[in-house]
Amino acid sequence: MKVLIVEDNPQIIETISDYLSLDGATVDCAYHGEGAISLLEHEQYDVIVMDIMMPKLNGIHTVEYLRQELRCDIPILFLTAKNNLSEKIAAFQAGGDDYLVKPFALEELHLRLQALANRGPRQDIGILKFADISIDPRTEQVTRANSHIKLSRIQFLILQVLMKKAPALISKQELITAVWGENAPSSDALRSHVYGLRNAIDKDFPYSRLETIHGKGYRLKA
Repeated sequence: MKVLIVEDNPQIIETISDYLSLDGATVDCAYHGEGAISLLEHEQYDVIVMDIMMPKLNGIHTVEYLRQELRCDIPILFLTAKNNLSEKIAAFQAGGDDYLVKPFALEELHLRLQALANRGPRQDIGILKFADISIDPRTEQVTRANSHIKLSRIQFLILQVLMKKAPALISKQELITAVWGENAPSSDALRSHVYGLRNAIDKDFPYSRLETIHGKGYRLKA
């Protein structure tokens, strides 16, 4: 088992690291969220131990970044000194898989980490959901109300941008820049692709998800 410990207390890191190493685990350490992100950009682990209260970048914000930006699918166990429901909810909503309150028994920590490692990588990371629409950026699969929808490459990219910002309004220029970059087509090309996207995701349903705000842009509505 390869473990990353993210904790700002050197004594806690040393204690956990020594205990896990005696059982054969390989352990790396980071003392704050920024250090963890730097490691995870090029290293792979079976499980992560993440403290919540840390300098520079706390554990909640670190995990949100890992899940949403790096699409990190490694199971994560949160450590915290607080035992209140609101913090537990925040930890799981950020993308945590388990939660352990300090002080804790090292044997329990080890058992929980082993269970997470045995479960394997998360399968839901990176999937975007809004209302009844779901898209997987890795496979480019799109569903609405569990029905598969076939899109062209450009239509998929447009939908992906709208999903990331939903239900916010996205201007025409924002969409063009996000999809085509510097090789921007005419606004008529965007209008044509949006028309095709709307037909694909709304045609067989009683209400439309894709809304055009004339003169301003587009958005997905709940």
